Amino acid sequence: MNTIPTKDKTTIVLFSGELDKAIAAFIIANGAAAYDHEVTVFFTFWGLNTLRKHEVVRVKKGLLERAFGWMMPRGAKKLGLSKMNFMGMGPEMIKHVMKKHHALSLPQLIELAQEQGVKLVACTMTMELLGLQEPELIDGLEYAGVAAYLGDATNAKVNLFI
Repeated sequence: MNTIPTKDKTTIVLFSGELDKAIAAFIIANGAAAYDHEVTVFFTFWGLNTLRKHEVVRVKKGLLERAFGWMMPRGAKKLGLSKMNFMGMGPEMIKHVMKKHHALSLPQLIELAQEQGVKLVACTMTMELLGLQEPELIDGLEYAGVAAYLGDATNAKVNLFI
């Protein structure tokens, strides 16, 4: 019997909407993709803010959904740090240090992940809860619920929750 080897799989749940954790998730995702893993990053709750477009997208929303949209950071460039945020100065300091050391920024890491075929999945249940709609998120995403993530995670060698 001749079996065809399958790719190793890696899944990451990005629950956090903090810059340092999102950077770590994308460094791991890109590293796994570079090692020829099939990679899925499932964005839920505050992690979805990483995928928001930077510009305002006009969509019909109720009052509560508009309030959530106003309070949440708009995209990868606006995320705060988990520690040492210093009223917004911390993220700018980290970005400066990363640029100084020629490290890719979070938007560049996201673009690289998409180029490498990393599957970026927005949690539809969370989108509904937070009032986020597809036009408000970056292009190139898949939309699914937890069952789809579990299907990917069941066969993965590496499963991370960040």
